Amino acid sequence: MGSVVRVYSILLRKYPLVVQSLQTGALTGAGDVLSQVVIERKSANQYEWQRTARFFSIGTFFIGPVLSKWYKLLDIKIGPGKGVRALKKVAADQAFFAPLFLGVFLIVLGGMKGNSPQEIQKDVKKNYKDILLTCWSVWPAVQICNFSFVPLHHQVLVAQTFALFWNTYLAWKTNKDSALQKPISTTQSQ
Repeated sequence: MGSVVRVYSILLRKYPLVVQSLQTGALTGAGDVLSQVVIERKSANQYEWQRTARFFSIGTFFIGPVLSKWYKLLDIKIGPGKGVRALKKVAADQAFFAPLFLGVFLIVLGGMKGNSPQEIQKDVKKNYKDILLTCWSVWPAVQICNFSFVPLHHQVLVAQTFALFWNTYLAWKTNKDSALQKPISTTQSQ
């Protein structure tokens, strides 16, 4: 295990954006897998591989690079550290970045699904408020810990590790009207 961590650390130092983007893609894709298998309870023949590929791609080519640059910008403008600096980072992250980022995420996701501009607008209108309110209920606590205790070069990994659950929620929320989705029965015996 130590050699894996050592190789990861070397690669992270040498290729920070690539490593952070790929790890984000893997965790974003894993969130969709969890959504389809655990939450939506899809069988193997119902499973949508293209959906998981879409989430992996969004994580790798959009979320990972954007978060990497955003966290770096926060560190440059506000500085590292606990206390007031961490609170300022969380405030900027949740008041400015999160609302903009989530809107763009929904637009990118809709485009990758092949939706028309009208369908994308309808999906954003339907999902944006719920997703943003849910974001504000969970992410400030995660980010205060992340910005206070985690070195900058590991902040994307820590955020995306927690985001495995967030990505599961996003995958479910943005696909819950799918025709192939099998509803979860609340009366199933355990």
